[in-house]
Parts: sequence; C-alpha cells; structure tokens
Amino acid sequence: MMMNLFSSFDPTTNYNTSLNWMSTLIGMILIPNMFWLIPSRYKMLWLKVIFKLHMEFKILTNTNQSQGSTLIFISLFMFILFNNFLGLFPYIFTSTSHMSMTLSLALPLWLSFMLYGWINNTTHMLAHLVPQGTPPILMSFMVCIETISNLIRPGTLAIRLSANMIAGHLLMTLLGNTGSLMSIYMMNFLIIIQILLLILESAVSMIQSYVFAVLSTLYSSEIN
Repeated sequence: MMMNLFSSFDPTTNYNTSLNWMSTLIGMILIPNMFWLIPSRYKMLWLKVIFKLHMEFKILTNTNQSQGSTLIFISLFMFILFNNFLGLFPYIFTSTSHMSMTLSLALPLWLSFMLYGWINNTTHMLAHLVPQGTPPILMSFMVCIETISNLIRPGTLAIRLSANMIAGHLLMTLLGNTGSLMSIYMMNFLIIIQILLLILESAVSMIQSYVFAVLSTLYSSEIN
C-alpha cells in the first residue's frame, strides 16, 4: 500500500516515460501569447505582483547597491510557484516533491552566499557566530550552535518545500483511494473534502514558494 502511495512521486512510474522532469518547463507553455504581445490584464496583474515582491525583497536585503539582485529571488519565487501549481493537476509529475530538485535550488544559493561572505566579509561573518549580548562563558557554545544552524540551512529549505508538497498529495491520494469503497452519499462528502483540500494545497503552493524566496533573501542579507 505504501509503495503504491509513494509511486506517484516516482518519475519512472508515470506512463513509464523519461520526460517527466520536463514538467518543470510546462509553465512557460501555459502563459498565453497575449501576455507577451500587448499589455493585457494578465501582464498588468503579474507586473504588480513582481513590483510588490521587489519592494519587499529590497527591504529584506538591506542594501541599495545591487537593486537587481531582487530579480533572482523573484525568478526563484515564480519558478517554484509554477511547479507547485502544476503538481496539483492530474498526471503531471510533481518535481518540487523531490529532494534532488529542491536541493539543487537551495544548495547553490546557500553555497554562493557563504563563499561570498567568508571571502569578502570575513570579520562580519565571524561576528555573526556570536550574537550580541552573549555572556563570555557561553560564547564557545554559541559558536557551535550558530555553525550548525548555518550548515543545515540548505537542508531545511529543501526538506520544508518537498515535505509540504508530499504531505498534501499523499493525503489527497489516501482519501481518493477510499472513494471506491464508499456509498453514494459518502462520495458526495468525499468530493467536498477533496475540493477543500485542493484549495488548501493551492494556498500551500503559494506560501511555500514565498517562504523559500523570503528565507533565501534573508540568508543573503546576512553577508552584507
């Protein structure tokens, strides 16, 4: 039973094709041509979202020197959001539920932040290991804690995203498998629950992409 549940996240089980990872690019196909040709309502709405994210990420980075750096995190937010939403459609491979996908996003970002910070702002990075106001007797202990917390950051980013995607899909799969055993009256109740879960998963998809981008922005702000 467990193998059947988790087989929906296996790239080799969906129609036995090796093109399942291509679902990460389907989002570009779904964008209508009108979005690119004329300033349609879709484009104006999306520009408002991008501008709002730019202003928020600009505040979080605490710097005015490289204003274009916020576009990296906006692109990251858009990419994760598209893939999270695509995973809610039937027969579409959920790429963000795999650690190979989430780690490939989190690890290069964290590694680039760490390398840049330790090479260019070594004193500032060392000061981060001891929070302000720490008693002298606890300084060595706090250095160990802060070092461990820095090392597990890419793992926590990746696990948070993939675990939230897997949990919602597994719950919907579990409830869907019990549909054939229910009466017609309970089936109507099950459909209502599934619709509510789908709405919840849509909110989780937006929240998790936003959390991933915001935490990446906060990590980058610590190296300045």
